[in-house]
Amino acid sequence: MVKQSIASLVILLSAALASAQQGGAGGDHFAQWPDGKSPKQIGDRVAKRFVESPHQNFGRVGRPDRISYPEVCAWWGGLTFAKVTKDDELKAALVKRFEPLLGPVKVGTDHPHANARGMLDDRHMVPAPDHVDHTVFAAVPLELYMQTQDKKYLELGQMMADYQWSTEPEYEWPFKHPALEKYFPNRVTEESKEYIKRGLTWQTRMWIDDMFMITAAQAQAYRATGDRKYIDRAAKEMVVYLDELQKENGLFYHAPDVPFFWGRGDGWMAVGMAELLRSLPEDNKDRPRIVKGYKLMMESLLKYQDENGMWHQLIDDPKGSWPETSCTGMFTCAFIVGVKNGWLDEKTYGPAARKAWLALTTYLEPNGDIREVCQGTNKKNDRQYYLDRQRITGDMHGQAPMLWCATALLREPDRASKPGG
Repeated sequence: MVKQSIASLVILLSAALASAQQGGAGGDHFAQWPDGKSPKQIGDRVAKRFVESPHQNFGRVGRPDRISYPEVCAWWGGLTFAKVTKDDELKAALVKRFEPLLGPVKVGTDHPHANARGMLDDRHMVPAPDHVDHTVFAAVPLELYMQTQDKKYLELGQMMADYQWSTEPEYEWPFKHPALEKYFPNRVTEESKEYIKRGLTWQTRMWIDDMFMITAAQAQAYRATGDRKYIDRAAKEMVVYLDELQKENGLFYHAPDVPFFWGRGDGWMAVGMAELLRSLPEDNKDRPRIVKGYKLMMESLLKYQDENGMWHQLIDDPKGSWPETSCTGMFTCAFIVGVKNGWLDEKTYGPAARKAWLALTTYLEPNGDIREVCQGTNKKNDRQYYLDRQRITGDMHGQAPMLWCATALLREPDRASKPGG
């Protein structure tokens, strides 16, 4: 009898251990990971790769003339990962990368872009806030301010966030590019002025990418300052995009005139909503509408996840298009944030998020580069255009979501209560 009881106990303990290793212990799908697959291990590799990488130029040869938005996204991801892991060495390296953007720093004459005195001055590489893809840069200095309390970062980031909602968006950018007298030629159109009248940003263009780019800048300004105007106006903008662009199945065309559910385009929308809801106050009047749109999208995405855990270049065509890592990373992040904050059912979305994360890790090279990333993509009303996009290794469109996922898996929930709706 005693032997039988001991044997039963061993079986129960073994089952519990197996459940924990699968992430199911206590309903927590994010606790136990196979060796080499944990968010800390993966995040360390991807962050290290970012630190050692030069400024990227969308796959083109040569140095860019400004910091690109994919690099911004990876930089921000590295900073949030450093914060959640308390990695001061990583944080210091990410701060050091920013220094030449604020003025001359000594880097040595062996640096490929230094002058004869070994000084590097990259102020011209700070993108002017004349477009959503440029204004998102604000997320990085605002994160640096929150982590260092150095007000020079706050000044730059807040200036960019404010300019995005300026009612008179025409002035000369103080960070001058040597080849241009002004950074804002022909950006403010008659359509822009109509958006201003509606209380929206003049940078509104009704592309789904915008709902990450705008949200990141404004949410970061709210987190850094506590001023609700930033998060409230981002929420108002989000509702307009939801009302005008979300389809009945919860997904989004790349643009109103491009009827394709492009993976990364929808990825920007998914992670943009999740990122906004992380900090949007419960009493914001637009929150229920955003929660509704977010949940509808998550339900649809769940149906299109393939058997390996991935999503594809064209979401609704998993057989005809290829598994793509940047959109998978973005959808995974949106799932993780939703599960952790209680917006999504843990038993349903927890396993899906875990499966997606483990799938993503199989695409990671030893040096920290992720494979199968769709190249930077403009809109085009041509299905084959999306299917024929280059599949790149190490592009920061894909590196960034890996860091976002690692941070989300390690970060504590952002609020104790569940959102309305």
